[in-house]
Amino acid sequence: METIVSGMRPTGHLHLGNYFGALTNFIKMQENYNCYFFIADFHMLTTHPNPNDLQDNVRIILSEYLASGLDPEKAVIYVQSMVPEVTELYMYLNMITYVGELERTSAFKEKVRQNPNNVNAGLLTYPTLMAADILLHRATKVPVGKDQQQHLEMTRDIAERFNKLYTTDYFPLPQAFNFEGELVKIPSLDGNGKMSKSYGEKATIYLTDESNVLKKKIMGAKTDEGPQSANSQKSVEIENLFSLMKLVSSADTVKHFEDAYADCSIRYGDFKKQLLADMDLFLQPIRERIKDIYSNQAYLDKVIAISTEKARQSAKKTVKEVREIIGFRNDI
Repeated sequence: METIVSGMRPTGHLHLGNYFGALTNFIKMQENYNCYFFIADFHMLTTHPNPNDLQDNVRIILSEYLASGLDPEKAVIYVQSMVPEVTELYMYLNMITYVGELERTSAFKEKVRQNPNNVNAGLLTYPTLMAADILLHRATKVPVGKDQQQHLEMTRDIAERFNKLYTTDYFPLPQAFNFEGELVKIPSLDGNGKMSKSYGEKATIYLTDESNVLKKKIMGAKTDEGPQSANSQKSVEIENLFSLMKLVSSADTVKHFEDAYADCSIRYGDFKKQLLADMDLFLQPIRERIKDIYSNQAYLDKVIAISTEKARQSAKKTVKEVREIIGFRNDI
């Protein structure tokens, strides 16, 4: 069975884009692949997070992934910082990674542009840490977005360089995981592209949003003056709201409002109220599962303990074999 590795940064709550996008595919993957999903708390250190925030964010993201359908019986879901072999392999890979190629990465250049006063060594070697995450379990496939494609290429280069340097074929060259069909892109409530935390709280629907919060967001979402003639084309803002309705409402409900828009009888207030009711109904059981899991520290501890052991079994084997290939003794 092929191995897949993917990380998730603990940067706050999951939103609908996460749920219908990568997370839906993670849930499918765990049925057919040997999956390692890790919470990338080491990666967060480049921005110097508050220790209390970092710890709670790990707990939040773990709770939300478990509540959404990731199964610790089917996949290994672990916290990166609890597997020390990550940093050992990271150090070995840094020894064969060149400063010039790290400085040329698009992500590093962009981070330097955005935060010129925080150009730290961890930021520079971020791709090497990502390579260590992937190669630690000798992954063959990695689900990546467009912004991470260059880092995956670097991982392949580093793995190939290691193999050539030590005359071995130890590390497989991981391929980008190709999802079946197009990834679902969830639109922002403000009509400004896909849903993302970067567009602000008002434009983003989180899995933990309570009814009163949803009401403010959906009823306050951008609309237009309404259709000016029969079968007129929808504006981006209205098309976005219809896209959200198609995710959570019945086909009959969607058709009702599509027909109302087509014949110019649609009332946006009624449309939004229906979307709000259906969205709240969809999120309610997810919210409850998240609350239950987040408050159950014993269960979270059990998941972490079991998953850490599984992750370390794989990691220890890799690091032991890498040490032997490099020339270190393991029996001193």
